[in-house]
Amino acid sequence: MKTPWLILLLCCLALAHLSLAKKGLEFPRYDGKDRVLDINEKNYKKALKKHDMLCLLYHPPSPAGKDQQKQFQMTELVLELSAQVLEEKDIGFGMVDSQKDVKVAKKLGLTEEGSVYVFKNDNVIEFDGLLSAEIMVEFLLDLLEDPVEMIGNALELRAFDRMEEDIRLIGYFKSQESEREHLCVSVFVRESGKDMSFFMNEVDFYEPFMEEPITIPDRPNSEEELVSFITEHRRPTLRKLRAKDMFETWEDDMDGVHIVAFAEEEDPDGYEFLEILKEVARDNTENPDLSIVWIDPDDFPLMIPYWEKTFKVDLFRPQIGVVNVTDADSVWLEMDDDEDLPSAEELEDWIEDVLSGKVNTEDDDDDDDDDDDDDDDDDDDDDDDDDDDDEDNDDDDDDDDDDD
Repeated sequence: MKTPWLILLLCCLALAHLSLAKKGLEFPRYDGKDRVLDINEKNYKKALKKHDMLCLLYHPPSPAGKDQQKQFQMTELVLELSAQVLEEKDIGFGMVDSQKDVKVAKKLGLTEEGSVYVFKNDNVIEFDGLLSAEIMVEFLLDLLEDPVEMIGNALELRAFDRMEEDIRLIGYFKSQESEREHLCVSVFVRESGKDMSFFMNEVDFYEPFMEEPITIPDRPNSEEELVSFITEHRRPTLRKLRAKDMFETWEDDMDGVHIVAFAEEEDPDGYEFLEILKEVARDNTENPDLSIVWIDPDDFPLMIPYWEKTFKVDLFRPQIGVVNVTDADSVWLEMDDDEDLPSAEELEDWIEDVLSGKVNTEDDDDDDDDDDDDDDDDDDDDDDDDDDDDEDNDDDDDDDDDDD
């Protein structure tokens, strides 16, 4: 009789464990309270003053069709859930109708329908990422942080060195509390195995995935000089497609095309291919015409079937190709050997062919046109054969009539 009681006790303990765990892992659900404001000419100034940060969706008029209405309601729900989660952070949310609130949109500088604009102090930041509550909350929490961090020890410097996916700036300045002035300081970052040297009032600019920085000239620099330099160099040689800025990245194409590389960082082949890409990017960072977009399929699981169908590639293996952003036409590097990945030299040769125009998506269109022409020729031949058969049959009929 002890066994059933023991089983019952274990079940109760398991349920108690789940109950305790649930308290620490309660994902937010929309509570039904309306927090998102309908922004108009009467309340927009009050909303800007009330919140430290105001997030506005500039949207077209509410659609009439049922499917479009459902999509619009889902967008509203994303904003409501984000507003609920960030309520204690003093971040406000609102919606601006592009048809009813034309004057407000003009005053606030809202131009692109479907975009989210964030107002913080005197700055306007456009959110150009995937419109989901999780991505938006992450983006807004990042905006709450101070954009400039003081690096005071080797661990903080090591953390800075590991932020390789982002554009980074680092400067060395004398503070008011400094007892003495060091004209130059050199720090060895053990994790990456390299020295980082800084001169007084010097600002270094790091591209994503680049080991060596570009020193911004003419130190000390004014704010205008820094902004101008960053704007000029903001398109990286290699960048990662991320959910929080994916549309901005995709719209920043080179003459209507992207060089796109698919590689899973957690996969051994994907990691090796990514390291080859980094090597190629570092060797060619001076080329202003080269820009590679790296996509980790693991970051976009819902997109994998669509990409495989559209581009006709297997995303379980590393791939690199040229994609036309207008019609999604693409040409991909053929990797004959399933075991060995292309070397850095082979990739560079292929990229040179892309930049020179030898490899382009129009060639693929020509091949398709040729196939269509062949099909048309076959159809014409079939039609001719049918006509000949008809003529032969008519001649036979005439002969029969003569015999009669």
